[in-house]
Amino acid sequence: MIPSLPTRVMVCAVLTAALMGCPPTYPKCETDEQCKEHGEVCVQGECKECATDTHCKAGFVCDANKCVPKPECKDDGQCGANKKCHSGKCVEAAGKEPGTCKDVSECGSGEDCKGGKCVPKGPGAACSAPPTEPTSPWAPVRFDFNEHKLSAPAQQTLATLADCIKAAPNTKIVLEGHADERGTEEFNLQLSNRRAASVKRYLMDLGVKDSDIETVGYGENKPATSGSGEDAWAANRRVEIRKR
Repeated sequence: MIPSLPTRVMVCAVLTAALMGCPPTYPKCETDEQCKEHGEVCVQGECKECATDTHCKAGFVCDANKCVPKPECKDDGQCGANKKCHSGKCVEAAGKEPGTCKDVSECGSGEDCKGGKCVPKGPGAACSAPPTEPTSPWAPVRFDFNEHKLSAPAQQTLATLADCIKAAPNTKIVLEGHADERGTEEFNLQLSNRRAASVKRYLMDLGVKDSDIETVGYGENKPATSGSGEDAWAANRRVEIRKR
């Protein structure tokens, strides 16, 4: 049986549409032209308000594919004296006098925060900082649970320590490894030795001589703080650095 003419026309139309494909339905898209009716552009297959700042009007920027007012600032350095950046606007730093600080982050390059004031760093200031200061290169190296690998912050601190040791002739150190109370005594002793060895190996990679470094592991037997809980455990997972 031969199909009627209307049937043949319909079949041809369906086949043509299948071959040519249909344009995607909004907000799906393949080209910017398919989003133009809505005043948008095609971004990774979807119509969005913007892809770059050029798609926004003057005074606006593209943030997460939406045009938003251009912020006055992104950080404190873009604001004037005695001002800070808050929610994209420069505002007065309430109660802060020029040259005062709470920590070193509020001081300029080459300055340190001492007694609430920004003062120039003296030569070797970092090397002479006591181990009680968290940023001191002599501060204990901290570790994650059951880990002896060095974190990125620990590596940065040890790089400063290596410079201090190499700059001071005849400086010799002892690396004392420690663990928290969890696990067997034998396991914790081995873990504390691995932690001390990890610090030594990194310092040697940075040029400190093997003969200038001694290591010892104490396991869980010399905790920095007593108690059971994550705060105490974190404080006890460490390698302390002492001069000898």
